[in-house]
Amino acid sequence: MTTQSQAMLFGLGAVLLWSTVATAFKLSLMVLSPIQLLLIACFVSVLVLSLVLWAQGRFRLVFQLTRLQYLQSVVMGLINPCLYYFLLFGAFDRLPAQEAQPLNYTWALVLAYLSVPFLGHRLKMTDIVAGLVCYSGVVVIATRGDPLSLTFSDPLGVALALCSTLVWASYWIIATRDTRDPVVGLLLNFLSGLPVIALICGLTDGFDFFSVRGMAGAVYVGVFEMGVAFVLWSYAMKKAENTGRVSNLIFISPFLSLVFIYFILGEVILSSTYVGLVLIITGLWFQQQMGKTKPVTEPAGG
Repeated sequence: MTTQSQAMLFGLGAVLLWSTVATAFKLSLMVLSPIQLLLIACFVSVLVLSLVLWAQGRFRLVFQLTRLQYLQSVVMGLINPCLYYFLLFGAFDRLPAQEAQPLNYTWALVLAYLSVPFLGHRLKMTDIVAGLVCYSGVVVIATRGDPLSLTFSDPLGVALALCSTLVWASYWIIATRDTRDPVVGLLLNFLSGLPVIALICGLTDGFDFFSVRGMAGAVYVGVFEMGVAFVLWSYAMKKAENTGRVSNLIFISPFLSLVFIYFILGEVILSSTYVGLVLIITGLWFQQQMGKTKPVTEPAGG
């Protein structure tokens, strides 16, 4: 098997796992609050990432960073997982999965816009056109097929979903200057964020979350959304001879996710969801292909 073929298999594995997490979010949030889900999932992801590094014989790298890198872990941990997943889970708690999940995918467009002031990139006409196409899709989904009314099904839920894209894009801009090993960095980010999440959970919704369905869903999110999928995608990008071909796999995820949402959650997929999602994916594809932007290196969870 060629290196590129291995990369495609790793990438497909990651995309398949990411396609299931929107369903897992909703199942868990039926019995858990967003902060409770975040606490369990974050704790599990710390265990999973630690086991991955230990199995690879690289766990010692956790103790070989500089003071500045450990401080960086604290700052980035407040962004991801703390702020990002709290906003994302809050959006999924208020919106149907078929609405929250496509909105989250606009983070790649936000990344292009934020790269202008923070990374010195030039804003191209393709970015503007892609933005108009993508956000027209957002409006179609958020208004459930009545864009001219501008009446959103849940304004706060839509705001949380769009704010999560801003936070996620900001996180990846900061990560461009991150010299840590990707898995080590993610482990330390989550380990740094875990006490903050636990404190907020204790002060708000408490620790009464021991239901089988809630725990099972949260563990699934921690293992696959925050753990294994990230490792698979990192391997895919590392082995890829053509990163563009691998990164294009992310366009499969939102459509595949609708299959799980329909059959497992039982949500009736609205025609407006299909139309809006096609617009969002078209805009992102246009931006990446016509604008010749750097390929997306990691899909957003959900």
